[in-house]
Amino acid sequence: MSIWVELVEPWSIAVRLFTTVAGLRCYLRRCRFGQSTQDVEIGLVPTMGALHIGHLSLIERARQENNVVIVSIFVNPLQFGPNEDFQQYPRRLEQDRQLCQQAGVDAIFAPAAEEVIVSYANRSNSPPMTHDASPTAVVPPESMTSVLCGRFRPGHFQGVATIVTKLLNLVQPNRAYFGQKDAQQLAIIRRLVADLNIPVEIVACPTVREASGLAFSSRNQYLTPEQKQQAAVLYRSLQQAAKAFKAGEQVSASLKMAVEAELASEPAIKPEYVELVHPNTLMPLDKVEEVGLLAIAVRLGATRLIDNILLQNRKPIVAIDGPAGAGKSTVARAVAKELGLLYLDTGAMYRAVTWLVLKSGISMEDEPAIAEITSQCDIQLAQSDEPNAPIRVWINGFEVTQAIRSLEVTSQVSAIAADPSVRQQMVKKQQRWGEKGGIVMEGRDIGTNVFPDAELKIFLTASVGERAKRRQQDLKVQGEKQLSLAQLEKALSERDFKDSHREVAPLQKAADAFEIQTDNLSIAEVTNRIITLYCEKGLYSQM
Repeated sequence: MSIWVELVEPWSIAVRLFTTVAGLRCYLRRCRFGQSTQDVEIGLVPTMGALHIGHLSLIERARQENNVVIVSIFVNPLQFGPNEDFQQYPRRLEQDRQLCQQAGVDAIFAPAAEEVIVSYANRSNSPPMTHDASPTAVVPPESMTSVLCGRFRPGHFQGVATIVTKLLNLVQPNRAYFGQKDAQQLAIIRRLVADLNIPVEIVACPTVREASGLAFSSRNQYLTPEQKQQAAVLYRSLQQAAKAFKAGEQVSASLKMAVEAELASEPAIKPEYVELVHPNTLMPLDKVEEVGLLAIAVRLGATRLIDNILLQNRKPIVAIDGPAGAGKSTVARAVAKELGLLYLDTGAMYRAVTWLVLKSGISMEDEPAIAEITSQCDIQLAQSDEPNAPIRVWINGFEVTQAIRSLEVTSQVSAIAADPSVRQQMVKKQQRWGEKGGIVMEGRDIGTNVFPDAELKIFLTASVGERAKRRQQDLKVQGEKQLSLAQLEKALSERDFKDSHREVAPLQKAADAFEIQTDNLSIAEVTNRIITLYCEKGLYSQM
């Protein structure tokens, strides 16, 4: 086996290629325990190679949220059936390595089968594995593997679960990234991570599509130009159902009928299934109450294609990002008030946790205890009935709206908010709020990290000079020490650089965000522009 290991710092520019577990583990030890004093967060993107734009979107998300990004490339024989395309599946490691290099990947793990499977039989050419020849298997619940693709690919998801579990154990990443296109795989992996208490966050990334709507897939290269045109009907059929759902249709039979009717317009398409299930449990749904996964699989010639969409009754989310001093907080409050949505005040959430830590008598140095109490606490927010009053806050059933503004809490909240484990737990709580929808939230990574599927994303910005003037005026109103415009501009420029260059979740405009330059605009004008965008996207109809 060849191992490419350079004796350089783990986060240098060149991508490393490892083909053995020993080489990978050595590299990961250096990442975690090298000379750098920063907290190292590792993102894993598991793939079978033949990388395309969809994979690169996963890598880009991992790059945004982690210090170190590992891409695994392994064509897993355990997930191919006897008559499937294991031997024909595209393998192009050198091209994949170059794409990873360009995307800023730190290391590639591309093992031979014997490195991750002690002994195996090639099921595309041989009889099924005997008990002794098979590796120790991870067996997901039958209720999740016997539906959708599992009906047509017996043993597939057991093979997926076994290798993904091995990869998670080998790399031990903070986060692992999977595409929403493989929705059944995503649900099963989330379930096994929860059942086995594997300490990793599973991050779902949106499906990336060609201009025709066809979801990117390594198997698309099997299609002729004519077949690629025909395959575009998959997304069109799902869009027909989405249109009916938006118009008020929630019954499974009717939604599936809309898909089937559109698929029938392309005679070359041979459907395997059209199903509506819950996206987490994969249980069939008679109708969409809150959320449903509408999934399809078809045959086009010798190629099998899958696709899906989520149908949600969730109220819209507005995510507002931007640099310090751009007016995000003031604008977010105003937008929430005008639209009748909840302003998700993250500062109040961190203050509530700080109050609870202080009331519990926990030492501010006791990080494990703080992580424990943060994980267990229940935080509730509600709009105040009084105009311009702060958001009402409860923690574990106690209203703490006024208590969290005390000097004691104010003096300690920064230390609590800087704790990585606290931030991780708080993002999870914020995302659970997102499941309900109907919120406005502002920050520096809301549209890229916390709510990447927000219905409306805004990037609010202003020139450094304008932001310095606003900051100077704020200091004057607050009776604080006055600083010159030059001092404030320097401080804001330094803050911008730190925010946009931080290793984890840097400040950046989401690809689908609307940028609003606020120089010479009032708060009311900025608010009106956002509300106009909200209306133009048809989001009022979802409330």
